[in-house]
Amino acid sequence: MQKITEIPKLNPRPADGHKGLFGKVLIVGGSVGFSGAPALAGRAALRSGAGLVRVAVPELILPVVATLEPCYTTIPLAADVDGRMASEAAGVILRQAGLNDVTAFGPGAGLGPGVSDVLMELVQMDKVRLVVDADGLNALAGLGKGWVQKKQASMILTPHPGEMARLWKSLFRKAIPESRTEQAIAVANATESIIVLKGAGTVVTDGKQVYINTTGNPGMATAGAGDVLTGVIAALAGQCLSDFDAAVLGVYLHGLAGDITAQEKGQIGLIATDLIEGLPKAFLKTGVS
Repeated sequence: MQKITEIPKLNPRPADGHKGLFGKVLIVGGSVGFSGAPALAGRAALRSGAGLVRVAVPELILPVVATLEPCYTTIPLAADVDGRMASEAAGVILRQAGLNDVTAFGPGAGLGPGVSDVLMELVQMDKVRLVVDADGLNALAGLGKGWVQKKQASMILTPHPGEMARLWKSLFRKAIPESRTEQAIAVANATESIIVLKGAGTVVTDGKQVYINTTGNPGMATAGAGDVLTGVIAALAGQCLSDFDAAVLGVYLHGLAGDITAQEKGQIGLIATDLIEGLPKAFLKTGVS
């Protein structure tokens, strides 16, 4: 197992660059009561250099999501009676996934038949780069091993410990190991995906390489921080980084933004939007502006 310590970097932007060169990112998620999650992911993707960001949410919450950030565009999705995306939304989402460089699925999506149906369709799309977080991960756990056997998409999974436990139970019959690194490697190999196991010392692995993150602080244990990370990783993947490199740089910058913000505001008062505002300083500190 190769341990990675060097942090990947983005190439400097060409003087004649335009927004089409820097990645088109699609964020899919949201439900009634959870408008903020996809908006946070969309804003974070913008602050992480994505040229274009589109946020697809159930039509019931679209006005709220659109109001939260003027710099991304929004796409209305068919909704079920509980305000989550309906199965009928699959056609719109699959078309949009084909038009964008990276699709992030799950922030605020909730759990329901439509969420699972749409995700299963995305998993089976060839040449699609897919970042799955939050309720997207819980939907995968509910699908058992079936999605792995049909998987065609290139996937980055970003579970926190609870989501990892549910994924593990759906994939293996043996007890989950205590070692976070062992957990991540096993799931990466079983699913042929990049795993970002969040927490203190976030673990990133493709099953062959392992990176243990060194940035971040307890103030980042706040609602929405994971949604921000989803947007950061998706944006970096859209800027010509491999899935593994995008995940490594994403968790490093996300934690660094948290450290910069904690120095300015303290850990107690840190909230997810502070992380987004800290991202430009984090990029500057790594030598990419």
